Amino acid sequence: MKTKLFTISLAFIGFNSFAQITVADTDLMNVGDIIYQAYDDAPTSSISLGNAGPNQTWDFSTLQAQEYDTTEFIDPTGTPFGIDHPTANLCIDDNGEYIYIDKNAQGLNLVGFDNFPYPQLVVPLPLTYGLNTIVGPVIIMDSVIDNSLLPDSMAVFITMGQAQQIDSIQILIESSTEFNVDAHGDVIIPMGTFDALRVKTDDVTTTDYFLYCSDTVTGNGNWYPMPAAIAPSEVEIISSYAWWTNDPLIKFALVQIEIDSLGGIDAIDFMHSPSSSSVADLLTNNFNIYPIPAINNLTIETQNNELASLELVDLTGKVILKKEFTQSTSLDVSRIAKGIHYINLKTVEGELAKQIVIE
Repeated sequence: MKTKLFTISLAFIGFNSFAQITVADTDLMNVGDIIYQAYDDAPTSSISLGNAGPNQTWDFSTLQAQEYDTTEFIDPTGTPFGIDHPTANLCIDDNGEYIYIDKNAQGLNLVGFDNFPYPQLVVPLPLTYGLNTIVGPVIIMDSVIDNSLLPDSMAVFITMGQAQQIDSIQILIESSTEFNVDAHGDVIIPMGTFDALRVKTDDVTTTDYFLYCSDTVTGNGNWYPMPAAIAPSEVEIISSYAWWTNDPLIKFALVQIEIDSLGGIDAIDFMHSPSSSSVADLLTNNFNIYPIPAINNLTIETQNNELASLELVDLTGKVILKKEFTQSTSLDVSRIAKGIHYINLKTVEGELAKQIVIE
């Protein structure tokens, strides 16, 4: 999931500082937006998380795309499970699985999958440098099962003589999430350089075990912590970093990095091209482009019989060819490198960017 309020840093003689941005809900995706991301599961050693603090520079220009992902945000109204998630105002159709989202001034929230509720805060809003937000703890699981695992003889030691039998075992799993906007500065990715805020997210999951022990004479009982020698409490911390910008070309996280338990980088998601809604939506249906994927030739047709200019560009933004046409044109793509490319189309009414694949 970007922003549009600016806080200008003071500039001193001999010292250049970056502008501190604010990322609000108005800077993030809306219905009709399409987000283009790439995935690098083997980033080079030059990729670093960098430091916390102001005026940082993160150079992720060496990222390589092993996989591509296109996400279109649609109106949940009329989707198969929209009625089950009345608070959702965005939806993703992920190959038949529907993901429901609520974007508001306080945060970007996951609402649920298909007809299953799964409320979870993705990122609090608005984002500003120094913001720290803790959500939870919330109970993920609270399950009680009859004891068939532990001998009753242990009850005397667990309760210090207060009970003689173990009736039940409780498993309690709680989760909390901390969001810390710990840095701001410039992020360099293959598609350009952007002002950004870094958000460190720590998901903490705690699992505790309890035993219900009772007195065989009076029937009275109580819950006691499971001895650590039998089943110690478990704490799992999953940390990740995301860089968010208010640049209108992006509308989502610029870069997302997963880290392992030792702080090493596992994999990186990053934006590899602008959001298609950064151009005029009215032109979305004004062109037919086919076939996709293209092998030898690509045809572009305009519905309005108007003069249109065309640019074919690669993922780095390099222009491969330009031309103008009315009604329709055909491009010979047989000698163009295979992979994802973009066609930028302009008319007097506006602009449109379309992703294509050449095979």
